[in-house]
Amino acid sequence: MTTQTDIPPAETGGGRRSWLREHSELGVCVLLLALGVLVLTDALTMDVDIAQRGPVGPKTVPIVVGAGLLVIAALLAVDVLRGGRGQAETGEDVDLSEPADWRTVLLLAGVFLGAAVLIEPLGFPVAGALLFWGAAYALGSRRIDRDPLIAAGLSLVTYTVFNNLLGVPLPGGPLMGVL
Repeated sequence: MTTQTDIPPAETGGGRRSWLREHSELGVCVLLLALGVLVLTDALTMDVDIAQRGPVGPKTVPIVVGAGLLVIAALLAVDVLRGGRGQAETGEDVDLSEPADWRTVLLLAGVFLGAAVLIEPLGFPVAGALLFWGAAYALGSRRIDRDPLIAAGLSLVTYTVFNNLLGVPLPGGPLMGVL
């Protein structure tokens, strides 16, 4: 008569658990596969008016990205099943014994949400400048004489590039007639 201790680990499920632990990167493969299928499904079911599309069309980039995700998922799965493993982070300059800096995280989240709320009434140039300035402050910059000017310039350049060069309309707010 055999007891539970006489059965090898592969037969008790411990072997399966250790195999999954050794091949945990397959979870990333499944995520990439699902994301690729989602992107391809959305791209292929997209309604496109033939008169609105240019030489490339709006479906091209999502199809390329979705196919790329599927190829990367397959190549990563083959590598993992052949014994490949990701390298541990050695160059990270993070002291894991120190607690997380929740003040910075909450300041950044507040600045981001504030910019999202203010973008419609104030427009992107003003909300973007507040976003860039607030992010710089949250991350430790205390140059009150320089940071607002850099934030305003960066916001105006971003607005101009998206609105005028790329043709992506951003809300201008009160500055709509000026810019």
